[in-house]
Amino acid sequence: MRILITGAKGMLASQIIKDLERGYTELGELPKEMQNAQVITCDVNELDITDNNACRTYFIEKMPDICINCAAFTNVDGCEDNKMAAFKVNAMGARNLARACELVGAKLVHVSTDYVFSGEGDTPFCEYDMPNPQSVYGKTKLMGERFVEQFCSKYFIVRTAWLYGYAGNNFVKTMVKLGTEKGALKVVDDQKGNPTNAADLSHHILTLAPTCEYGIYHCTGEGECTWYEFAKEIIKLAGVNATVSPCTTEEFPRPAKRPAYSCLENMMLSATVGNKMRDWKEALKAYFDNQK
Repeated sequence: MRILITGAKGMLASQIIKDLERGYTELGELPKEMQNAQVITCDVNELDITDNNACRTYFIEKMPDICINCAAFTNVDGCEDNKMAAFKVNAMGARNLARACELVGAKLVHVSTDYVFSGEGDTPFCEYDMPNPQSVYGKTKLMGERFVEQFCSKYFIVRTAWLYGYAGNNFVKTMVKLGTEKGALKVVDDQKGNPTNAADLSHHILTLAPTCEYGIYHCTGEGECTWYEFAKEIIKLAGVNATVSPCTTEEFPRPAKRPAYSCLENMMLSATVGNKMRDWKEALKAYFDNQK
């Protein structure tokens, strides 16, 4: 099995690479097909996914069986300021990889986001709910999804949210750092979602990839909370001596509109390979425990 991972220096890709190398994840062993897989990693220096011809050439040379696309323009506010760059990476990059996968007969695992939804409502979004993105980031990611559906016959679109992990920067590390430095934090309490441990997401991606259970998946931590509630739990588990106070989104205006409610339900996982995503508090505790 030859597995190509794009965006290899990122948080999620780093976790997937680590799990493939050791043959198991925090949630259990990898499927037999993924054991001893040949892992091909690339970041923008090795492959510019916005270049269609480069993608074709690279895939013909490497001949992967599976491509896991972790490359994305994820700076939500930055997407508002640079729409073309966001479109090239999030939309055209996905299209180019989808076409390259189809060319060599590879499967494509494409990582997407909760931002494809409107952020309105009070019940978790299922895979069959209609997307309605409100930001450039969400719109370009949705276009990427549609390109994958259009140009690749063997795909998994995996939407996740509020992702944190051991590699790279993320909300958990930021809260610990700011809490330690300042001793007091104000965090929005009117945006609700599903914190997701990259280790849990990696497990389900690597479980799905060798199957033929193609389609759109939601893959987020179980349970929901606000950013304020998430931050409080982070500070508690990290043992940081800091206070966390709630505030409103209006108090911290940002260029891109944030979804007020973007919780996802892992319906497709439950209907296919099984939903082993941990409760967000359990997964967060494991994150800190594994760093000790």
